[in-house]
Amino acid sequence: MVTFPLDVVIMAAGKGTRMKSRLPKVLHRLSGRALLAHVIDCAAQLVARRAVVITGHGADQVEAACVGFSAAAGGAGHALALDFARQEPQLGTGHAVQQALPLLADDGITLILSGDVPLTQVTTLQALLTLCGGEQLALLTLTMADPTGYGRIVRMGEKASGQVRAIVEHKDASDAQRQICEIYSGIMAVPTRLLRGWLARLDNKNAQGEFYLTDIVKFAVTDGVAVVAHQITDAAQVAGVNSPVQLAELERVYQQRLATALMEQGVRLADPARLDVRGSLECGQDVEIDVNCVFEGRVSLGDGVRVQANCVIANATIAAGAVIYPFTHIDGEALGVQIGESALIGPFARLRPGAKLGAEVHIGNFVEVKNSTLARGAKANHLAYLGDATVGERVNFGAGSITANYDSTNKHRTVIEADVHIGSNCVLVAPVTIGAGGTVGGGSTITKDAPAGALSVARGRQVSIANWSRPAKKTQG
Repeated sequence: MVTFPLDVVIMAAGKGTRMKSRLPKVLHRLSGRALLAHVIDCAAQLVARRAVVITGHGADQVEAACVGFSAAAGGAGHALALDFARQEPQLGTGHAVQQALPLLADDGITLILSGDVPLTQVTTLQALLTLCGGEQLALLTLTMADPTGYGRIVRMGEKASGQVRAIVEHKDASDAQRQICEIYSGIMAVPTRLLRGWLARLDNKNAQGEFYLTDIVKFAVTDGVAVVAHQITDAAQVAGVNSPVQLAELERVYQQRLATALMEQGVRLADPARLDVRGSLECGQDVEIDVNCVFEGRVSLGDGVRVQANCVIANATIAAGAVIYPFTHIDGEALGVQIGESALIGPFARLRPGAKLGAEVHIGNFVEVKNSTLARGAKANHLAYLGDATVGERVNFGAGSITANYDSTNKHRTVIEADVHIGSNCVLVAPVTIGAGGTVGGGSTITKDAPAGALSVARGRQVSIANWSRPAKKTQG
């Protein structure tokens, strides 16, 4: 267990030219969240006392977005203090960390992370911090079959387990050094009091003409400070994003790992390769998810829930035994959507923010529900709209019927009490109440409250004209 004060420095100044986008690279999304948001969340889970984000390209945009990322991380547990340091111009990784130094206290350890490396695991970083122990320079390293382009770990002696004595950037490496397969990941943990002195000694006498952060390794060796490495084999944990291709590759890695974790918990996935979770997904026992389903925001599926193919579900709580039929779209946004036990939803249904459906509710094809409460056993099975409505138990809401909730200026509420039957093609003009046990005849436009137990009909009288003939077309001469 790490007990020393921890400050995290996150590199987020790069332009990301290969992304070919106006959006700063660190704001491109993986699993529905910005790359940088994943890194900030990791810092929060490490219980860091602060994170310093180094910005440059698109600094205003990145810094504004970070406020939301920090709030989200705090909502999940530790409230992370967030500071910013701008790197302008950008003169290398060492120069970047120099900009953060005024915000770092000498009593702690500084953990260096990259804003475009989203999949590093908290347990990996905890092991690195333990290795550092407040006294040593600890590097996160990886052995690669093809290390081209990466800084090489040069160790003392011929053994791969020897103490680290240098990191040599690829462009500065000799032919012999380029044969080394152990590379530096870009992540390190270093006592801040030592980091401050080493950064002051940096120069830019190298092939790139930049101030390399990795040069502090040789200063540590010179000063007699041990340089140690925590070597991992999982390349995805240290993989950065420099292009849309790399972003897509990491997205698949993330989704596959999440799918595997869900299946290990007992979730049945029809095809793990056709699942996308862009947020958090909690599942009870015996949950079944068919192909091409997308989950966004916070979604909870109770025991025995079945989600059939091609559904999009965001910010929703679905109780045990419910079935979501194909092509259903659920998006609770900030208000959320709640679906009760054994409810049947879809196919082709749409549930919008504030929809609260009780147990055994049926919402059928091409039915839309927004900001409405439906009590146990209520049904709207076909081609209907329920907006700003309170619907009682066992109500049957007919095909083609709607609640007209908007008068072009304000929204109004419709109340349909228990055991009401609404016929087909009805318009209930809010504000209006249909009393318990009442019936509304098909094709009615209801503008006044209807009493309990009554049949209410409001439509034009039918007229039939006998022996009527349609006009005949005139022939053209």
